[in-house]
Amino acid sequence: MIAAMTWTAPEVTRPSGDTAADERILLPTLLAWHRSTFLGKCAGLTGEQLAQASVPPSNLTLLGLIRHLAKVERIWFRLRYTAQDIGPLYDPELGKDHDFEVLDATKAEEAYNTLLEEIRLADEAAAEGSLDDTFDLGGDPFSLRMLYVHMIGEYARHNGHADLIRERIDGDTGA
Repeated sequence: MIAAMTWTAPEVTRPSGDTAADERILLPTLLAWHRSTFLGKCAGLTGEQLAQASVPPSNLTLLGLIRHLAKVERIWFRLRYTAQDIGPLYDPELGKDHDFEVLDATKAEEAYNTLLEEIRLADEAAAEGSLDDTFDLGGDPFSLRMLYVHMIGEYARHNGHADLIRERIDGDTGA
């Protein structure tokens, strides 16, 4: 009998960029840096480790963050900004925190690949947009510029969470 291979999150390389660039270049580049920082926090871990809640009493996991960030990418760039005719990533009937709470370590690779795909599609959705483009958010205009700022903040917050979770899993405190 051949043993099943255990999936491990791949290594990533953080992009570098021009820190004095025009904001149309700077904002997507900074978001890409934060995205890759998060993926780097997952690198080298198995699905079981990604699903491990390691900072009690919190039940937050890297796998939950992977699923959450995929959902957030879809909501902000594809459902709100470009109003694509697609459904939510997770059934809203399952609760607003379904992405964090329903974890299956055997589906970690699928969740990881979903995040990568949502990032790709988000970048594609915003590629030709002007930072001054707006969409309606609760009756108020919301610009692509603010969307980038919001997503950079979203990843920065969750990268802090990921730092603590990863350190508790295996002691890694890398950048």
